Order: sequence, then structure tokens, then C-alpha cells
Amino acid sequence: MEKQIVITGIGIISSIGSDKESFWNNLINGVSGIKPVTLFDVSLFKSKLAGEISDFDAKEYLGKKGIRHIDRTSLLTSSATKLAMVDSNIKEDTYSGDDLGIVIGSTYGSIDSISEFDLDALKEGPSYVNPMAFPNTVLNAPASRASIFCNATGLNTTVSTGVTSGIDAVVYAADFLKMERIKAVLAGGVFGLTYGIYLGASASGLLSGSKDGSLEISAPFDKRRNGFILGECAAVMVLEDMESAKSRGANILAEIKGYGTAFNPDKCKNSVECAQNSKRSVELALKTASLTAKDISYISACANSSITGDERETMVIKEVFGDIAKDVPISSIKSMVGECLDASGAMQIVSGVMALNNNIIPPTINYEEQDNGCDLDYVSNNSRKIDVKNVLINSFSDTGNVSSLILSK
Repeated sequence: MEKQIVITGIGIISSIGSDKESFWNNLINGVSGIKPVTLFDVSLFKSKLAGEISDFDAKEYLGKKGIRHIDRTSLLTSSATKLAMVDSNIKEDTYSGDDLGIVIGSTYGSIDSISEFDLDALKEGPSYVNPMAFPNTVLNAPASRASIFCNATGLNTTVSTGVTSGIDAVVYAADFLKMERIKAVLAGGVFGLTYGIYLGASASGLLSGSKDGSLEISAPFDKRRNGFILGECAAVMVLEDMESAKSRGANILAEIKGYGTAFNPDKCKNSVECAQNSKRSVELALKTASLTAKDISYISACANSSITGDERETMVIKEVFGDIAKDVPISSIKSMVGECLDASGAMQIVSGVMALNNNIIPPTINYEEQDNGCDLDYVSNNSRKIDVKNVLINSFSDTGNVSSLILSK
């Protein structure tokens, strides 16, 4: 019989809270973490907002020792990992040596560190770069730094699949546990807000407000939507198999019930074509979970206020859920935290776990004008109390990768 994989701890650093309680309370009360950017100068951009994490001080989580030369993305990851271990009540002797591993979803890694290191080398010459800055330039720096702080000497992997990285990292960890190659894994995703990513998204016209005279707003499914607002986050969970979790008396928060992924190597020509790709991941998640569409209590949508993306996800839900599509509550937490890219899927998992344990669905805020192409139940502006048994989480990318995950009580 295949092992059941469960979540026993949560750590999150976000724009609306740097622990699971404050994150959840703000989420269900519709509090937005989107505000003017202060981490770098945005005066030259038409877009000015982001889901920035304010007042982050890594010393509160990691202490003063050894953090001076570590960059922001790695510090966010390590801090969230520490919080997850505390929440799961994992102490130094709970799992020894190679029994504890880490898997982090991170495509952009510490991209600012790479830029700064290369710029110094070009300006000053290779003999004058700071060697202490070099470890920050590798893609696996966030996972590696976190493993050092948490003494996770087993599996250490970085998953880089774009927007789906957070979900894919959790599933990779779950598979490792099912194969009995490790006893516990810290898994999740991270995205730190950087000038380079902001510049690229703005220049591409992807950001809300980046076009002349357009409103800057994160409004998933709303007719006024015109692009996403970037956010930053580190979200990490402790994964164990059911037997191990019970044997040590862990508080079991949720079970990872099913998972599906798909990839389209060709650029989609239209929404219908892209929807078929996403539909495959949802159907596979239901199949591996041994559930039907009728069993899903709530859908945590990928919707990020993209004009085409939100409509496409609506189309997928209609095709998979058929006659009951309008009866299933859907919400997008990105209306409050923005598009956190690599970390979005992991953040949605945290939100899904909290929804299961509190029987509350967080709202989609800023929803005022219905779009004819988005006509389902989006739990607009106010949270909703229902009996939440199974949560479907979607992470869909415009570049081909799509993943879906189902959490159960």
C-alpha cells in the first residue's frame, strides 16, 4: 500500500504576515499586502506597486551569526524553514543526519546577486570581486543556505519549473518520502522581489498599470483586470509519511492526496488550446487522488489578474466540473499578495491547509465588475465558512508548465 504523505508544519514569510496565524487572519479578512515598492527605485516605471514584505529582519528567525553575506532570497527561505520546523515541533534529535531533507522551488534564485557580482567583475576586474558574494550567485543558494541553518543533511534539491516550482517542489519531496528514501522533508518555494524581474515584467507589459492610463490593481476575474502585480514570499512545509508523523505525535494538518502536471512544448495560439493543457493536470490530480469533481470543496485558483489567464482557468474549471462548475467556490489569494511566481504554488498550499483546518475560504478581493468570460463563484470580497474537505490548487503558466495538487483533511 502506498504511503500517505502529510503536512505537519508550516512556515511563511509574506507581505500580509510572517507567521501562519497573521498570514491567515489577514487573508480571510481581505487585507491586502500590495503597496508602493521601497526595496528599489521604481520612479522610471509606470507600475509602482508590489506585494513587498515590509520590516523583514532575518535576525529574528536565524540569529545574528552567519547572515551578513547572505542575500535576501536565501534569508527569506531560511527564515520560513525555521518557522516550519518550530510549527512541526521538530527538534535537533527528532530526525538525525540524512533523515531530514529540503526541496525548494526557485527559478529566479538570487538573481540580483548574480547581477551585482557580474557587474563588479566587469567594472573592477575579476581580481577585485568579493569572494563572499559568490555563493549567493548559484541557483540552489536558497535551499543550501536553509539546509545549513536547519541541519538538513539529507536530500537537498532545487526545483526550477517557473510558476509551478512551489507545487512541483512539494510533490518531488512527497515522492521521495513514498520511496522511503528519507523520513521528513522541508518543501516549498521562494521568490524575492528584485529590480531585474520588475524591470523585465514591466518592459514586457505584463504588469498591471504598465500601459498608459491603465489602472494598477490586482483584480483576478474582474473585468477591470489588466495584468498582474508582483509579490514576494517564502512558504515552506514539513512533509512526513503518516506513520512517522503519528509515531512522534505530530499535529497532522493535511494530506497530499493527488497531483497532476502537464507541459505544452508549443506556444499556445489561443485560450482553448492552452486550456486543454491545464485541463490535463487537473484531471490527473483528481485521478491520482481517487476523487471526482464532486468531491472538491474549494478551488484555490492560479488567477493573477491576467486578461487571458483568468478566463482560461475559468474555461478549464467549466470543462472539468461540467454542470457543477458554478457550485464550486473559487478564490484567488493573489488579489491580496500579488503574483509571487516561484512561491505562489507553495503559498496557495499554505492557504489551502489553513482552509481545511478552519473551514473558511479566503476571498477574492477587488472583485466589482463581472466579466462575461469569468462567470463562476469567485467568493468575492468576503471570506466564506463552509465544510472544506478537499482543496484543488492550480498553478498554470503561460510558458507551458501547469500543475495541480489536491489537499485533503
